[in-house]
Amino acid sequence: MIRSNYVFTSESVSEGHPDKVADRISDTVVDAFIEKDPEARVACETLVTTNRIVLAGEVRAGRAGKSKAENKAFTKDIIASLQPKVRAAVKDIGYAQKGFHWEKAKYACYLHGQSAHIAQGVDATAKKDEGAGDQGIMFGYACSETPEMMPATLQYSHNILKRLADVRHSGERPELEPDAKSQVTLRYENGKPVEVVAIVVSHQHKKKLNGANYSTKRMEDLVKPYALSVFPNGLVTKKTKWLINPTGKFEIGGPDGDSGLTGRKIIVDTYGGASPHGGGAFSGKDPTKVDRSAAYACRYLAKNVVAAGLAQRCTIQISYAIGVAAPTSFYVDLHGADTIDPAKLEKALPELMNGCTPRAIRTHLKLNRPIYARTAAYGHFGRTPDNEGGFSWERTDLVEELRRLA
Repeated sequence: MIRSNYVFTSESVSEGHPDKVADRISDTVVDAFIEKDPEARVACETLVTTNRIVLAGEVRAGRAGKSKAENKAFTKDIIASLQPKVRAAVKDIGYAQKGFHWEKAKYACYLHGQSAHIAQGVDATAKKDEGAGDQGIMFGYACSETPEMMPATLQYSHNILKRLADVRHSGERPELEPDAKSQVTLRYENGKPVEVVAIVVSHQHKKKLNGANYSTKRMEDLVKPYALSVFPNGLVTKKTKWLINPTGKFEIGGPDGDSGLTGRKIIVDTYGGASPHGGGAFSGKDPTKVDRSAAYACRYLAKNVVAAGLAQRCTIQISYAIGVAAPTSFYVDLHGADTIDPAKLEKALPELMNGCTPRAIRTHLKLNRPIYARTAAYGHFGRTPDNEGGFSWERTDLVEELRRLA
């Protein structure tokens, strides 16, 4: 039986969190390759720690009609161009600290060519479609809790940090530094959020807050108004528990305070624990990797199901085998909604994306574009599609077609 009354929590982390710095760098690398070659293959992992940035992974880029040697040199040239792009990404986040500085951090790149054994199973030929780059399971989820069709606990956690980042970048709050975490706990009645139980914000800061020495009270006075602004009226009550920098001072942060790695915040990136997760990270992977593209496709389809009014919640799972184009399974859960048989959607939804093969997903969502660095913080989902094609998986252009199925 589906529970309708409960308490649930999700967390978010800021763009300056060490793992998110790593994600941003890895996705900057993806964009750099796709900008030069829309069919480029990239699997980039990044490590950041005290004044050090390390890249590793496999890449391949090329141009039709060029020799193997020419394409190898082409790939090498892209790799050589990465350092200023990486440093610019770190600068944009806001790191110019003694322990982690966009200009002074040591940089090392160990990217190398993609395995030929992987390439032989993934590349399309005259006899077969492009295969999946690996086996795996991917999930998509949508719900009616927020206008973004995201779990409210996660959406509010993201919104708090995004609001604080905006005032930090604008100069309105120069006391704030880039590293931060948030956590929101909501009480649900009849499946709907009715009260904020607790709000946790831990935010890195300079030594002085508005010209005065640090105190918990000053930090609370700084953070609370911005956090409050992201919630609908009445959701935060007198009983809401606030925990702002509960351990006290937070001056040493970012990669100087803790090392960061690509792909360690996969629950923050997706649905805050409200949905299952297949286990694969997104950042650092080009869109031929189904860990990324198929998860985007599942979110796209689930969001359209909810937007069409076929369910209040929708979970979709898809699976693949390495080197095989067609999915090995496709599963739809409407969480008790009886407006349509889920089995009917399991047949219809893949057909709306030409079978959900890796190539079909990339074509339908137009994923072969340098649109990935913008996804690295504040969630890959619940965002607004932009004019450059970013977040195309957040469109709801299948609604009328789905309504006709009901």
